[in-house]
Amino acid sequence: MKIIFIRHAEPDYSIDSLTEKGWREAEILSERVKNWKVDRFFVSPMGRAKDTASLSLKKCGREAEELPWLQEFYYRVKSPFNGEDIIAWDFMPAYFSKQEELHDKNKWHETELMKSGNMGEHYKEVCEGFDAILKEYGYEREEGGMYRVKESSDATLVFFCHLGVSFVIMSHLLGIAPPVLWQGFFVAPTAVTVLGCEERTKGEAAFRVQIMGDTRHLSEAGEPISASGYFTDAFQL
Repeated sequence: MKIIFIRHAEPDYSIDSLTEKGWREAEILSERVKNWKVDRFFVSPMGRAKDTASLSLKKCGREAEELPWLQEFYYRVKSPFNGEDIIAWDFMPAYFSKQEELHDKNKWHETELMKSGNMGEHYKEVCEGFDAILKEYGYEREEGGMYRVKESSDATLVFFCHLGVSFVIMSHLLGIAPPVLWQGFFVAPTAVTVLGCEERTKGEAAFRVQIMGDTRHLSEAGEPISASGYFTDAFQL
């Protein structure tokens, strides 16, 4: 099985859609996606993800299943400095680097900071929604993070969504605290991330990243890579 996450194109957050550049990115992306053999497409209910997906789906002659829990993971917590509501995955590095429990895959959501926004329940909702899809294909999650394989599948599933929520799912699959991914990794608009399911022992499966944040479709088309959501210039591959 292959899981493919595609971040939406460059967003215009004011209208929950795409910028002019974002529409160009989505068009370029669609020329890549149309060549894939995809079993099912899924999409976030948010406009910028649906608009990004629309061009690829049209060229593939397909429709996507809209999943409410695939929306951006925008939930907020109380700032440890002034008590204001802040997004749960955007802390200053000087603060985050000193919070050891936020690096712990088992304890991050038990911190007072994350409990202030009920992050454990929001995280659980996303993970359970994703695991329900995997179960349809014969993969049942076990304690510890492995998947028991009832029946192997070579299906390819594509998710048009967002940086924050895709990192939530990846943290679940890889056994990494999501704040580590949120703080330490970036995927540009229309970036493609691929996880493959490895069954090294028959009946036991784990997921592994094959490609992360690939934007070669943009580079090959001469379209600059957007730094939306990044705090420095994006390297132009």
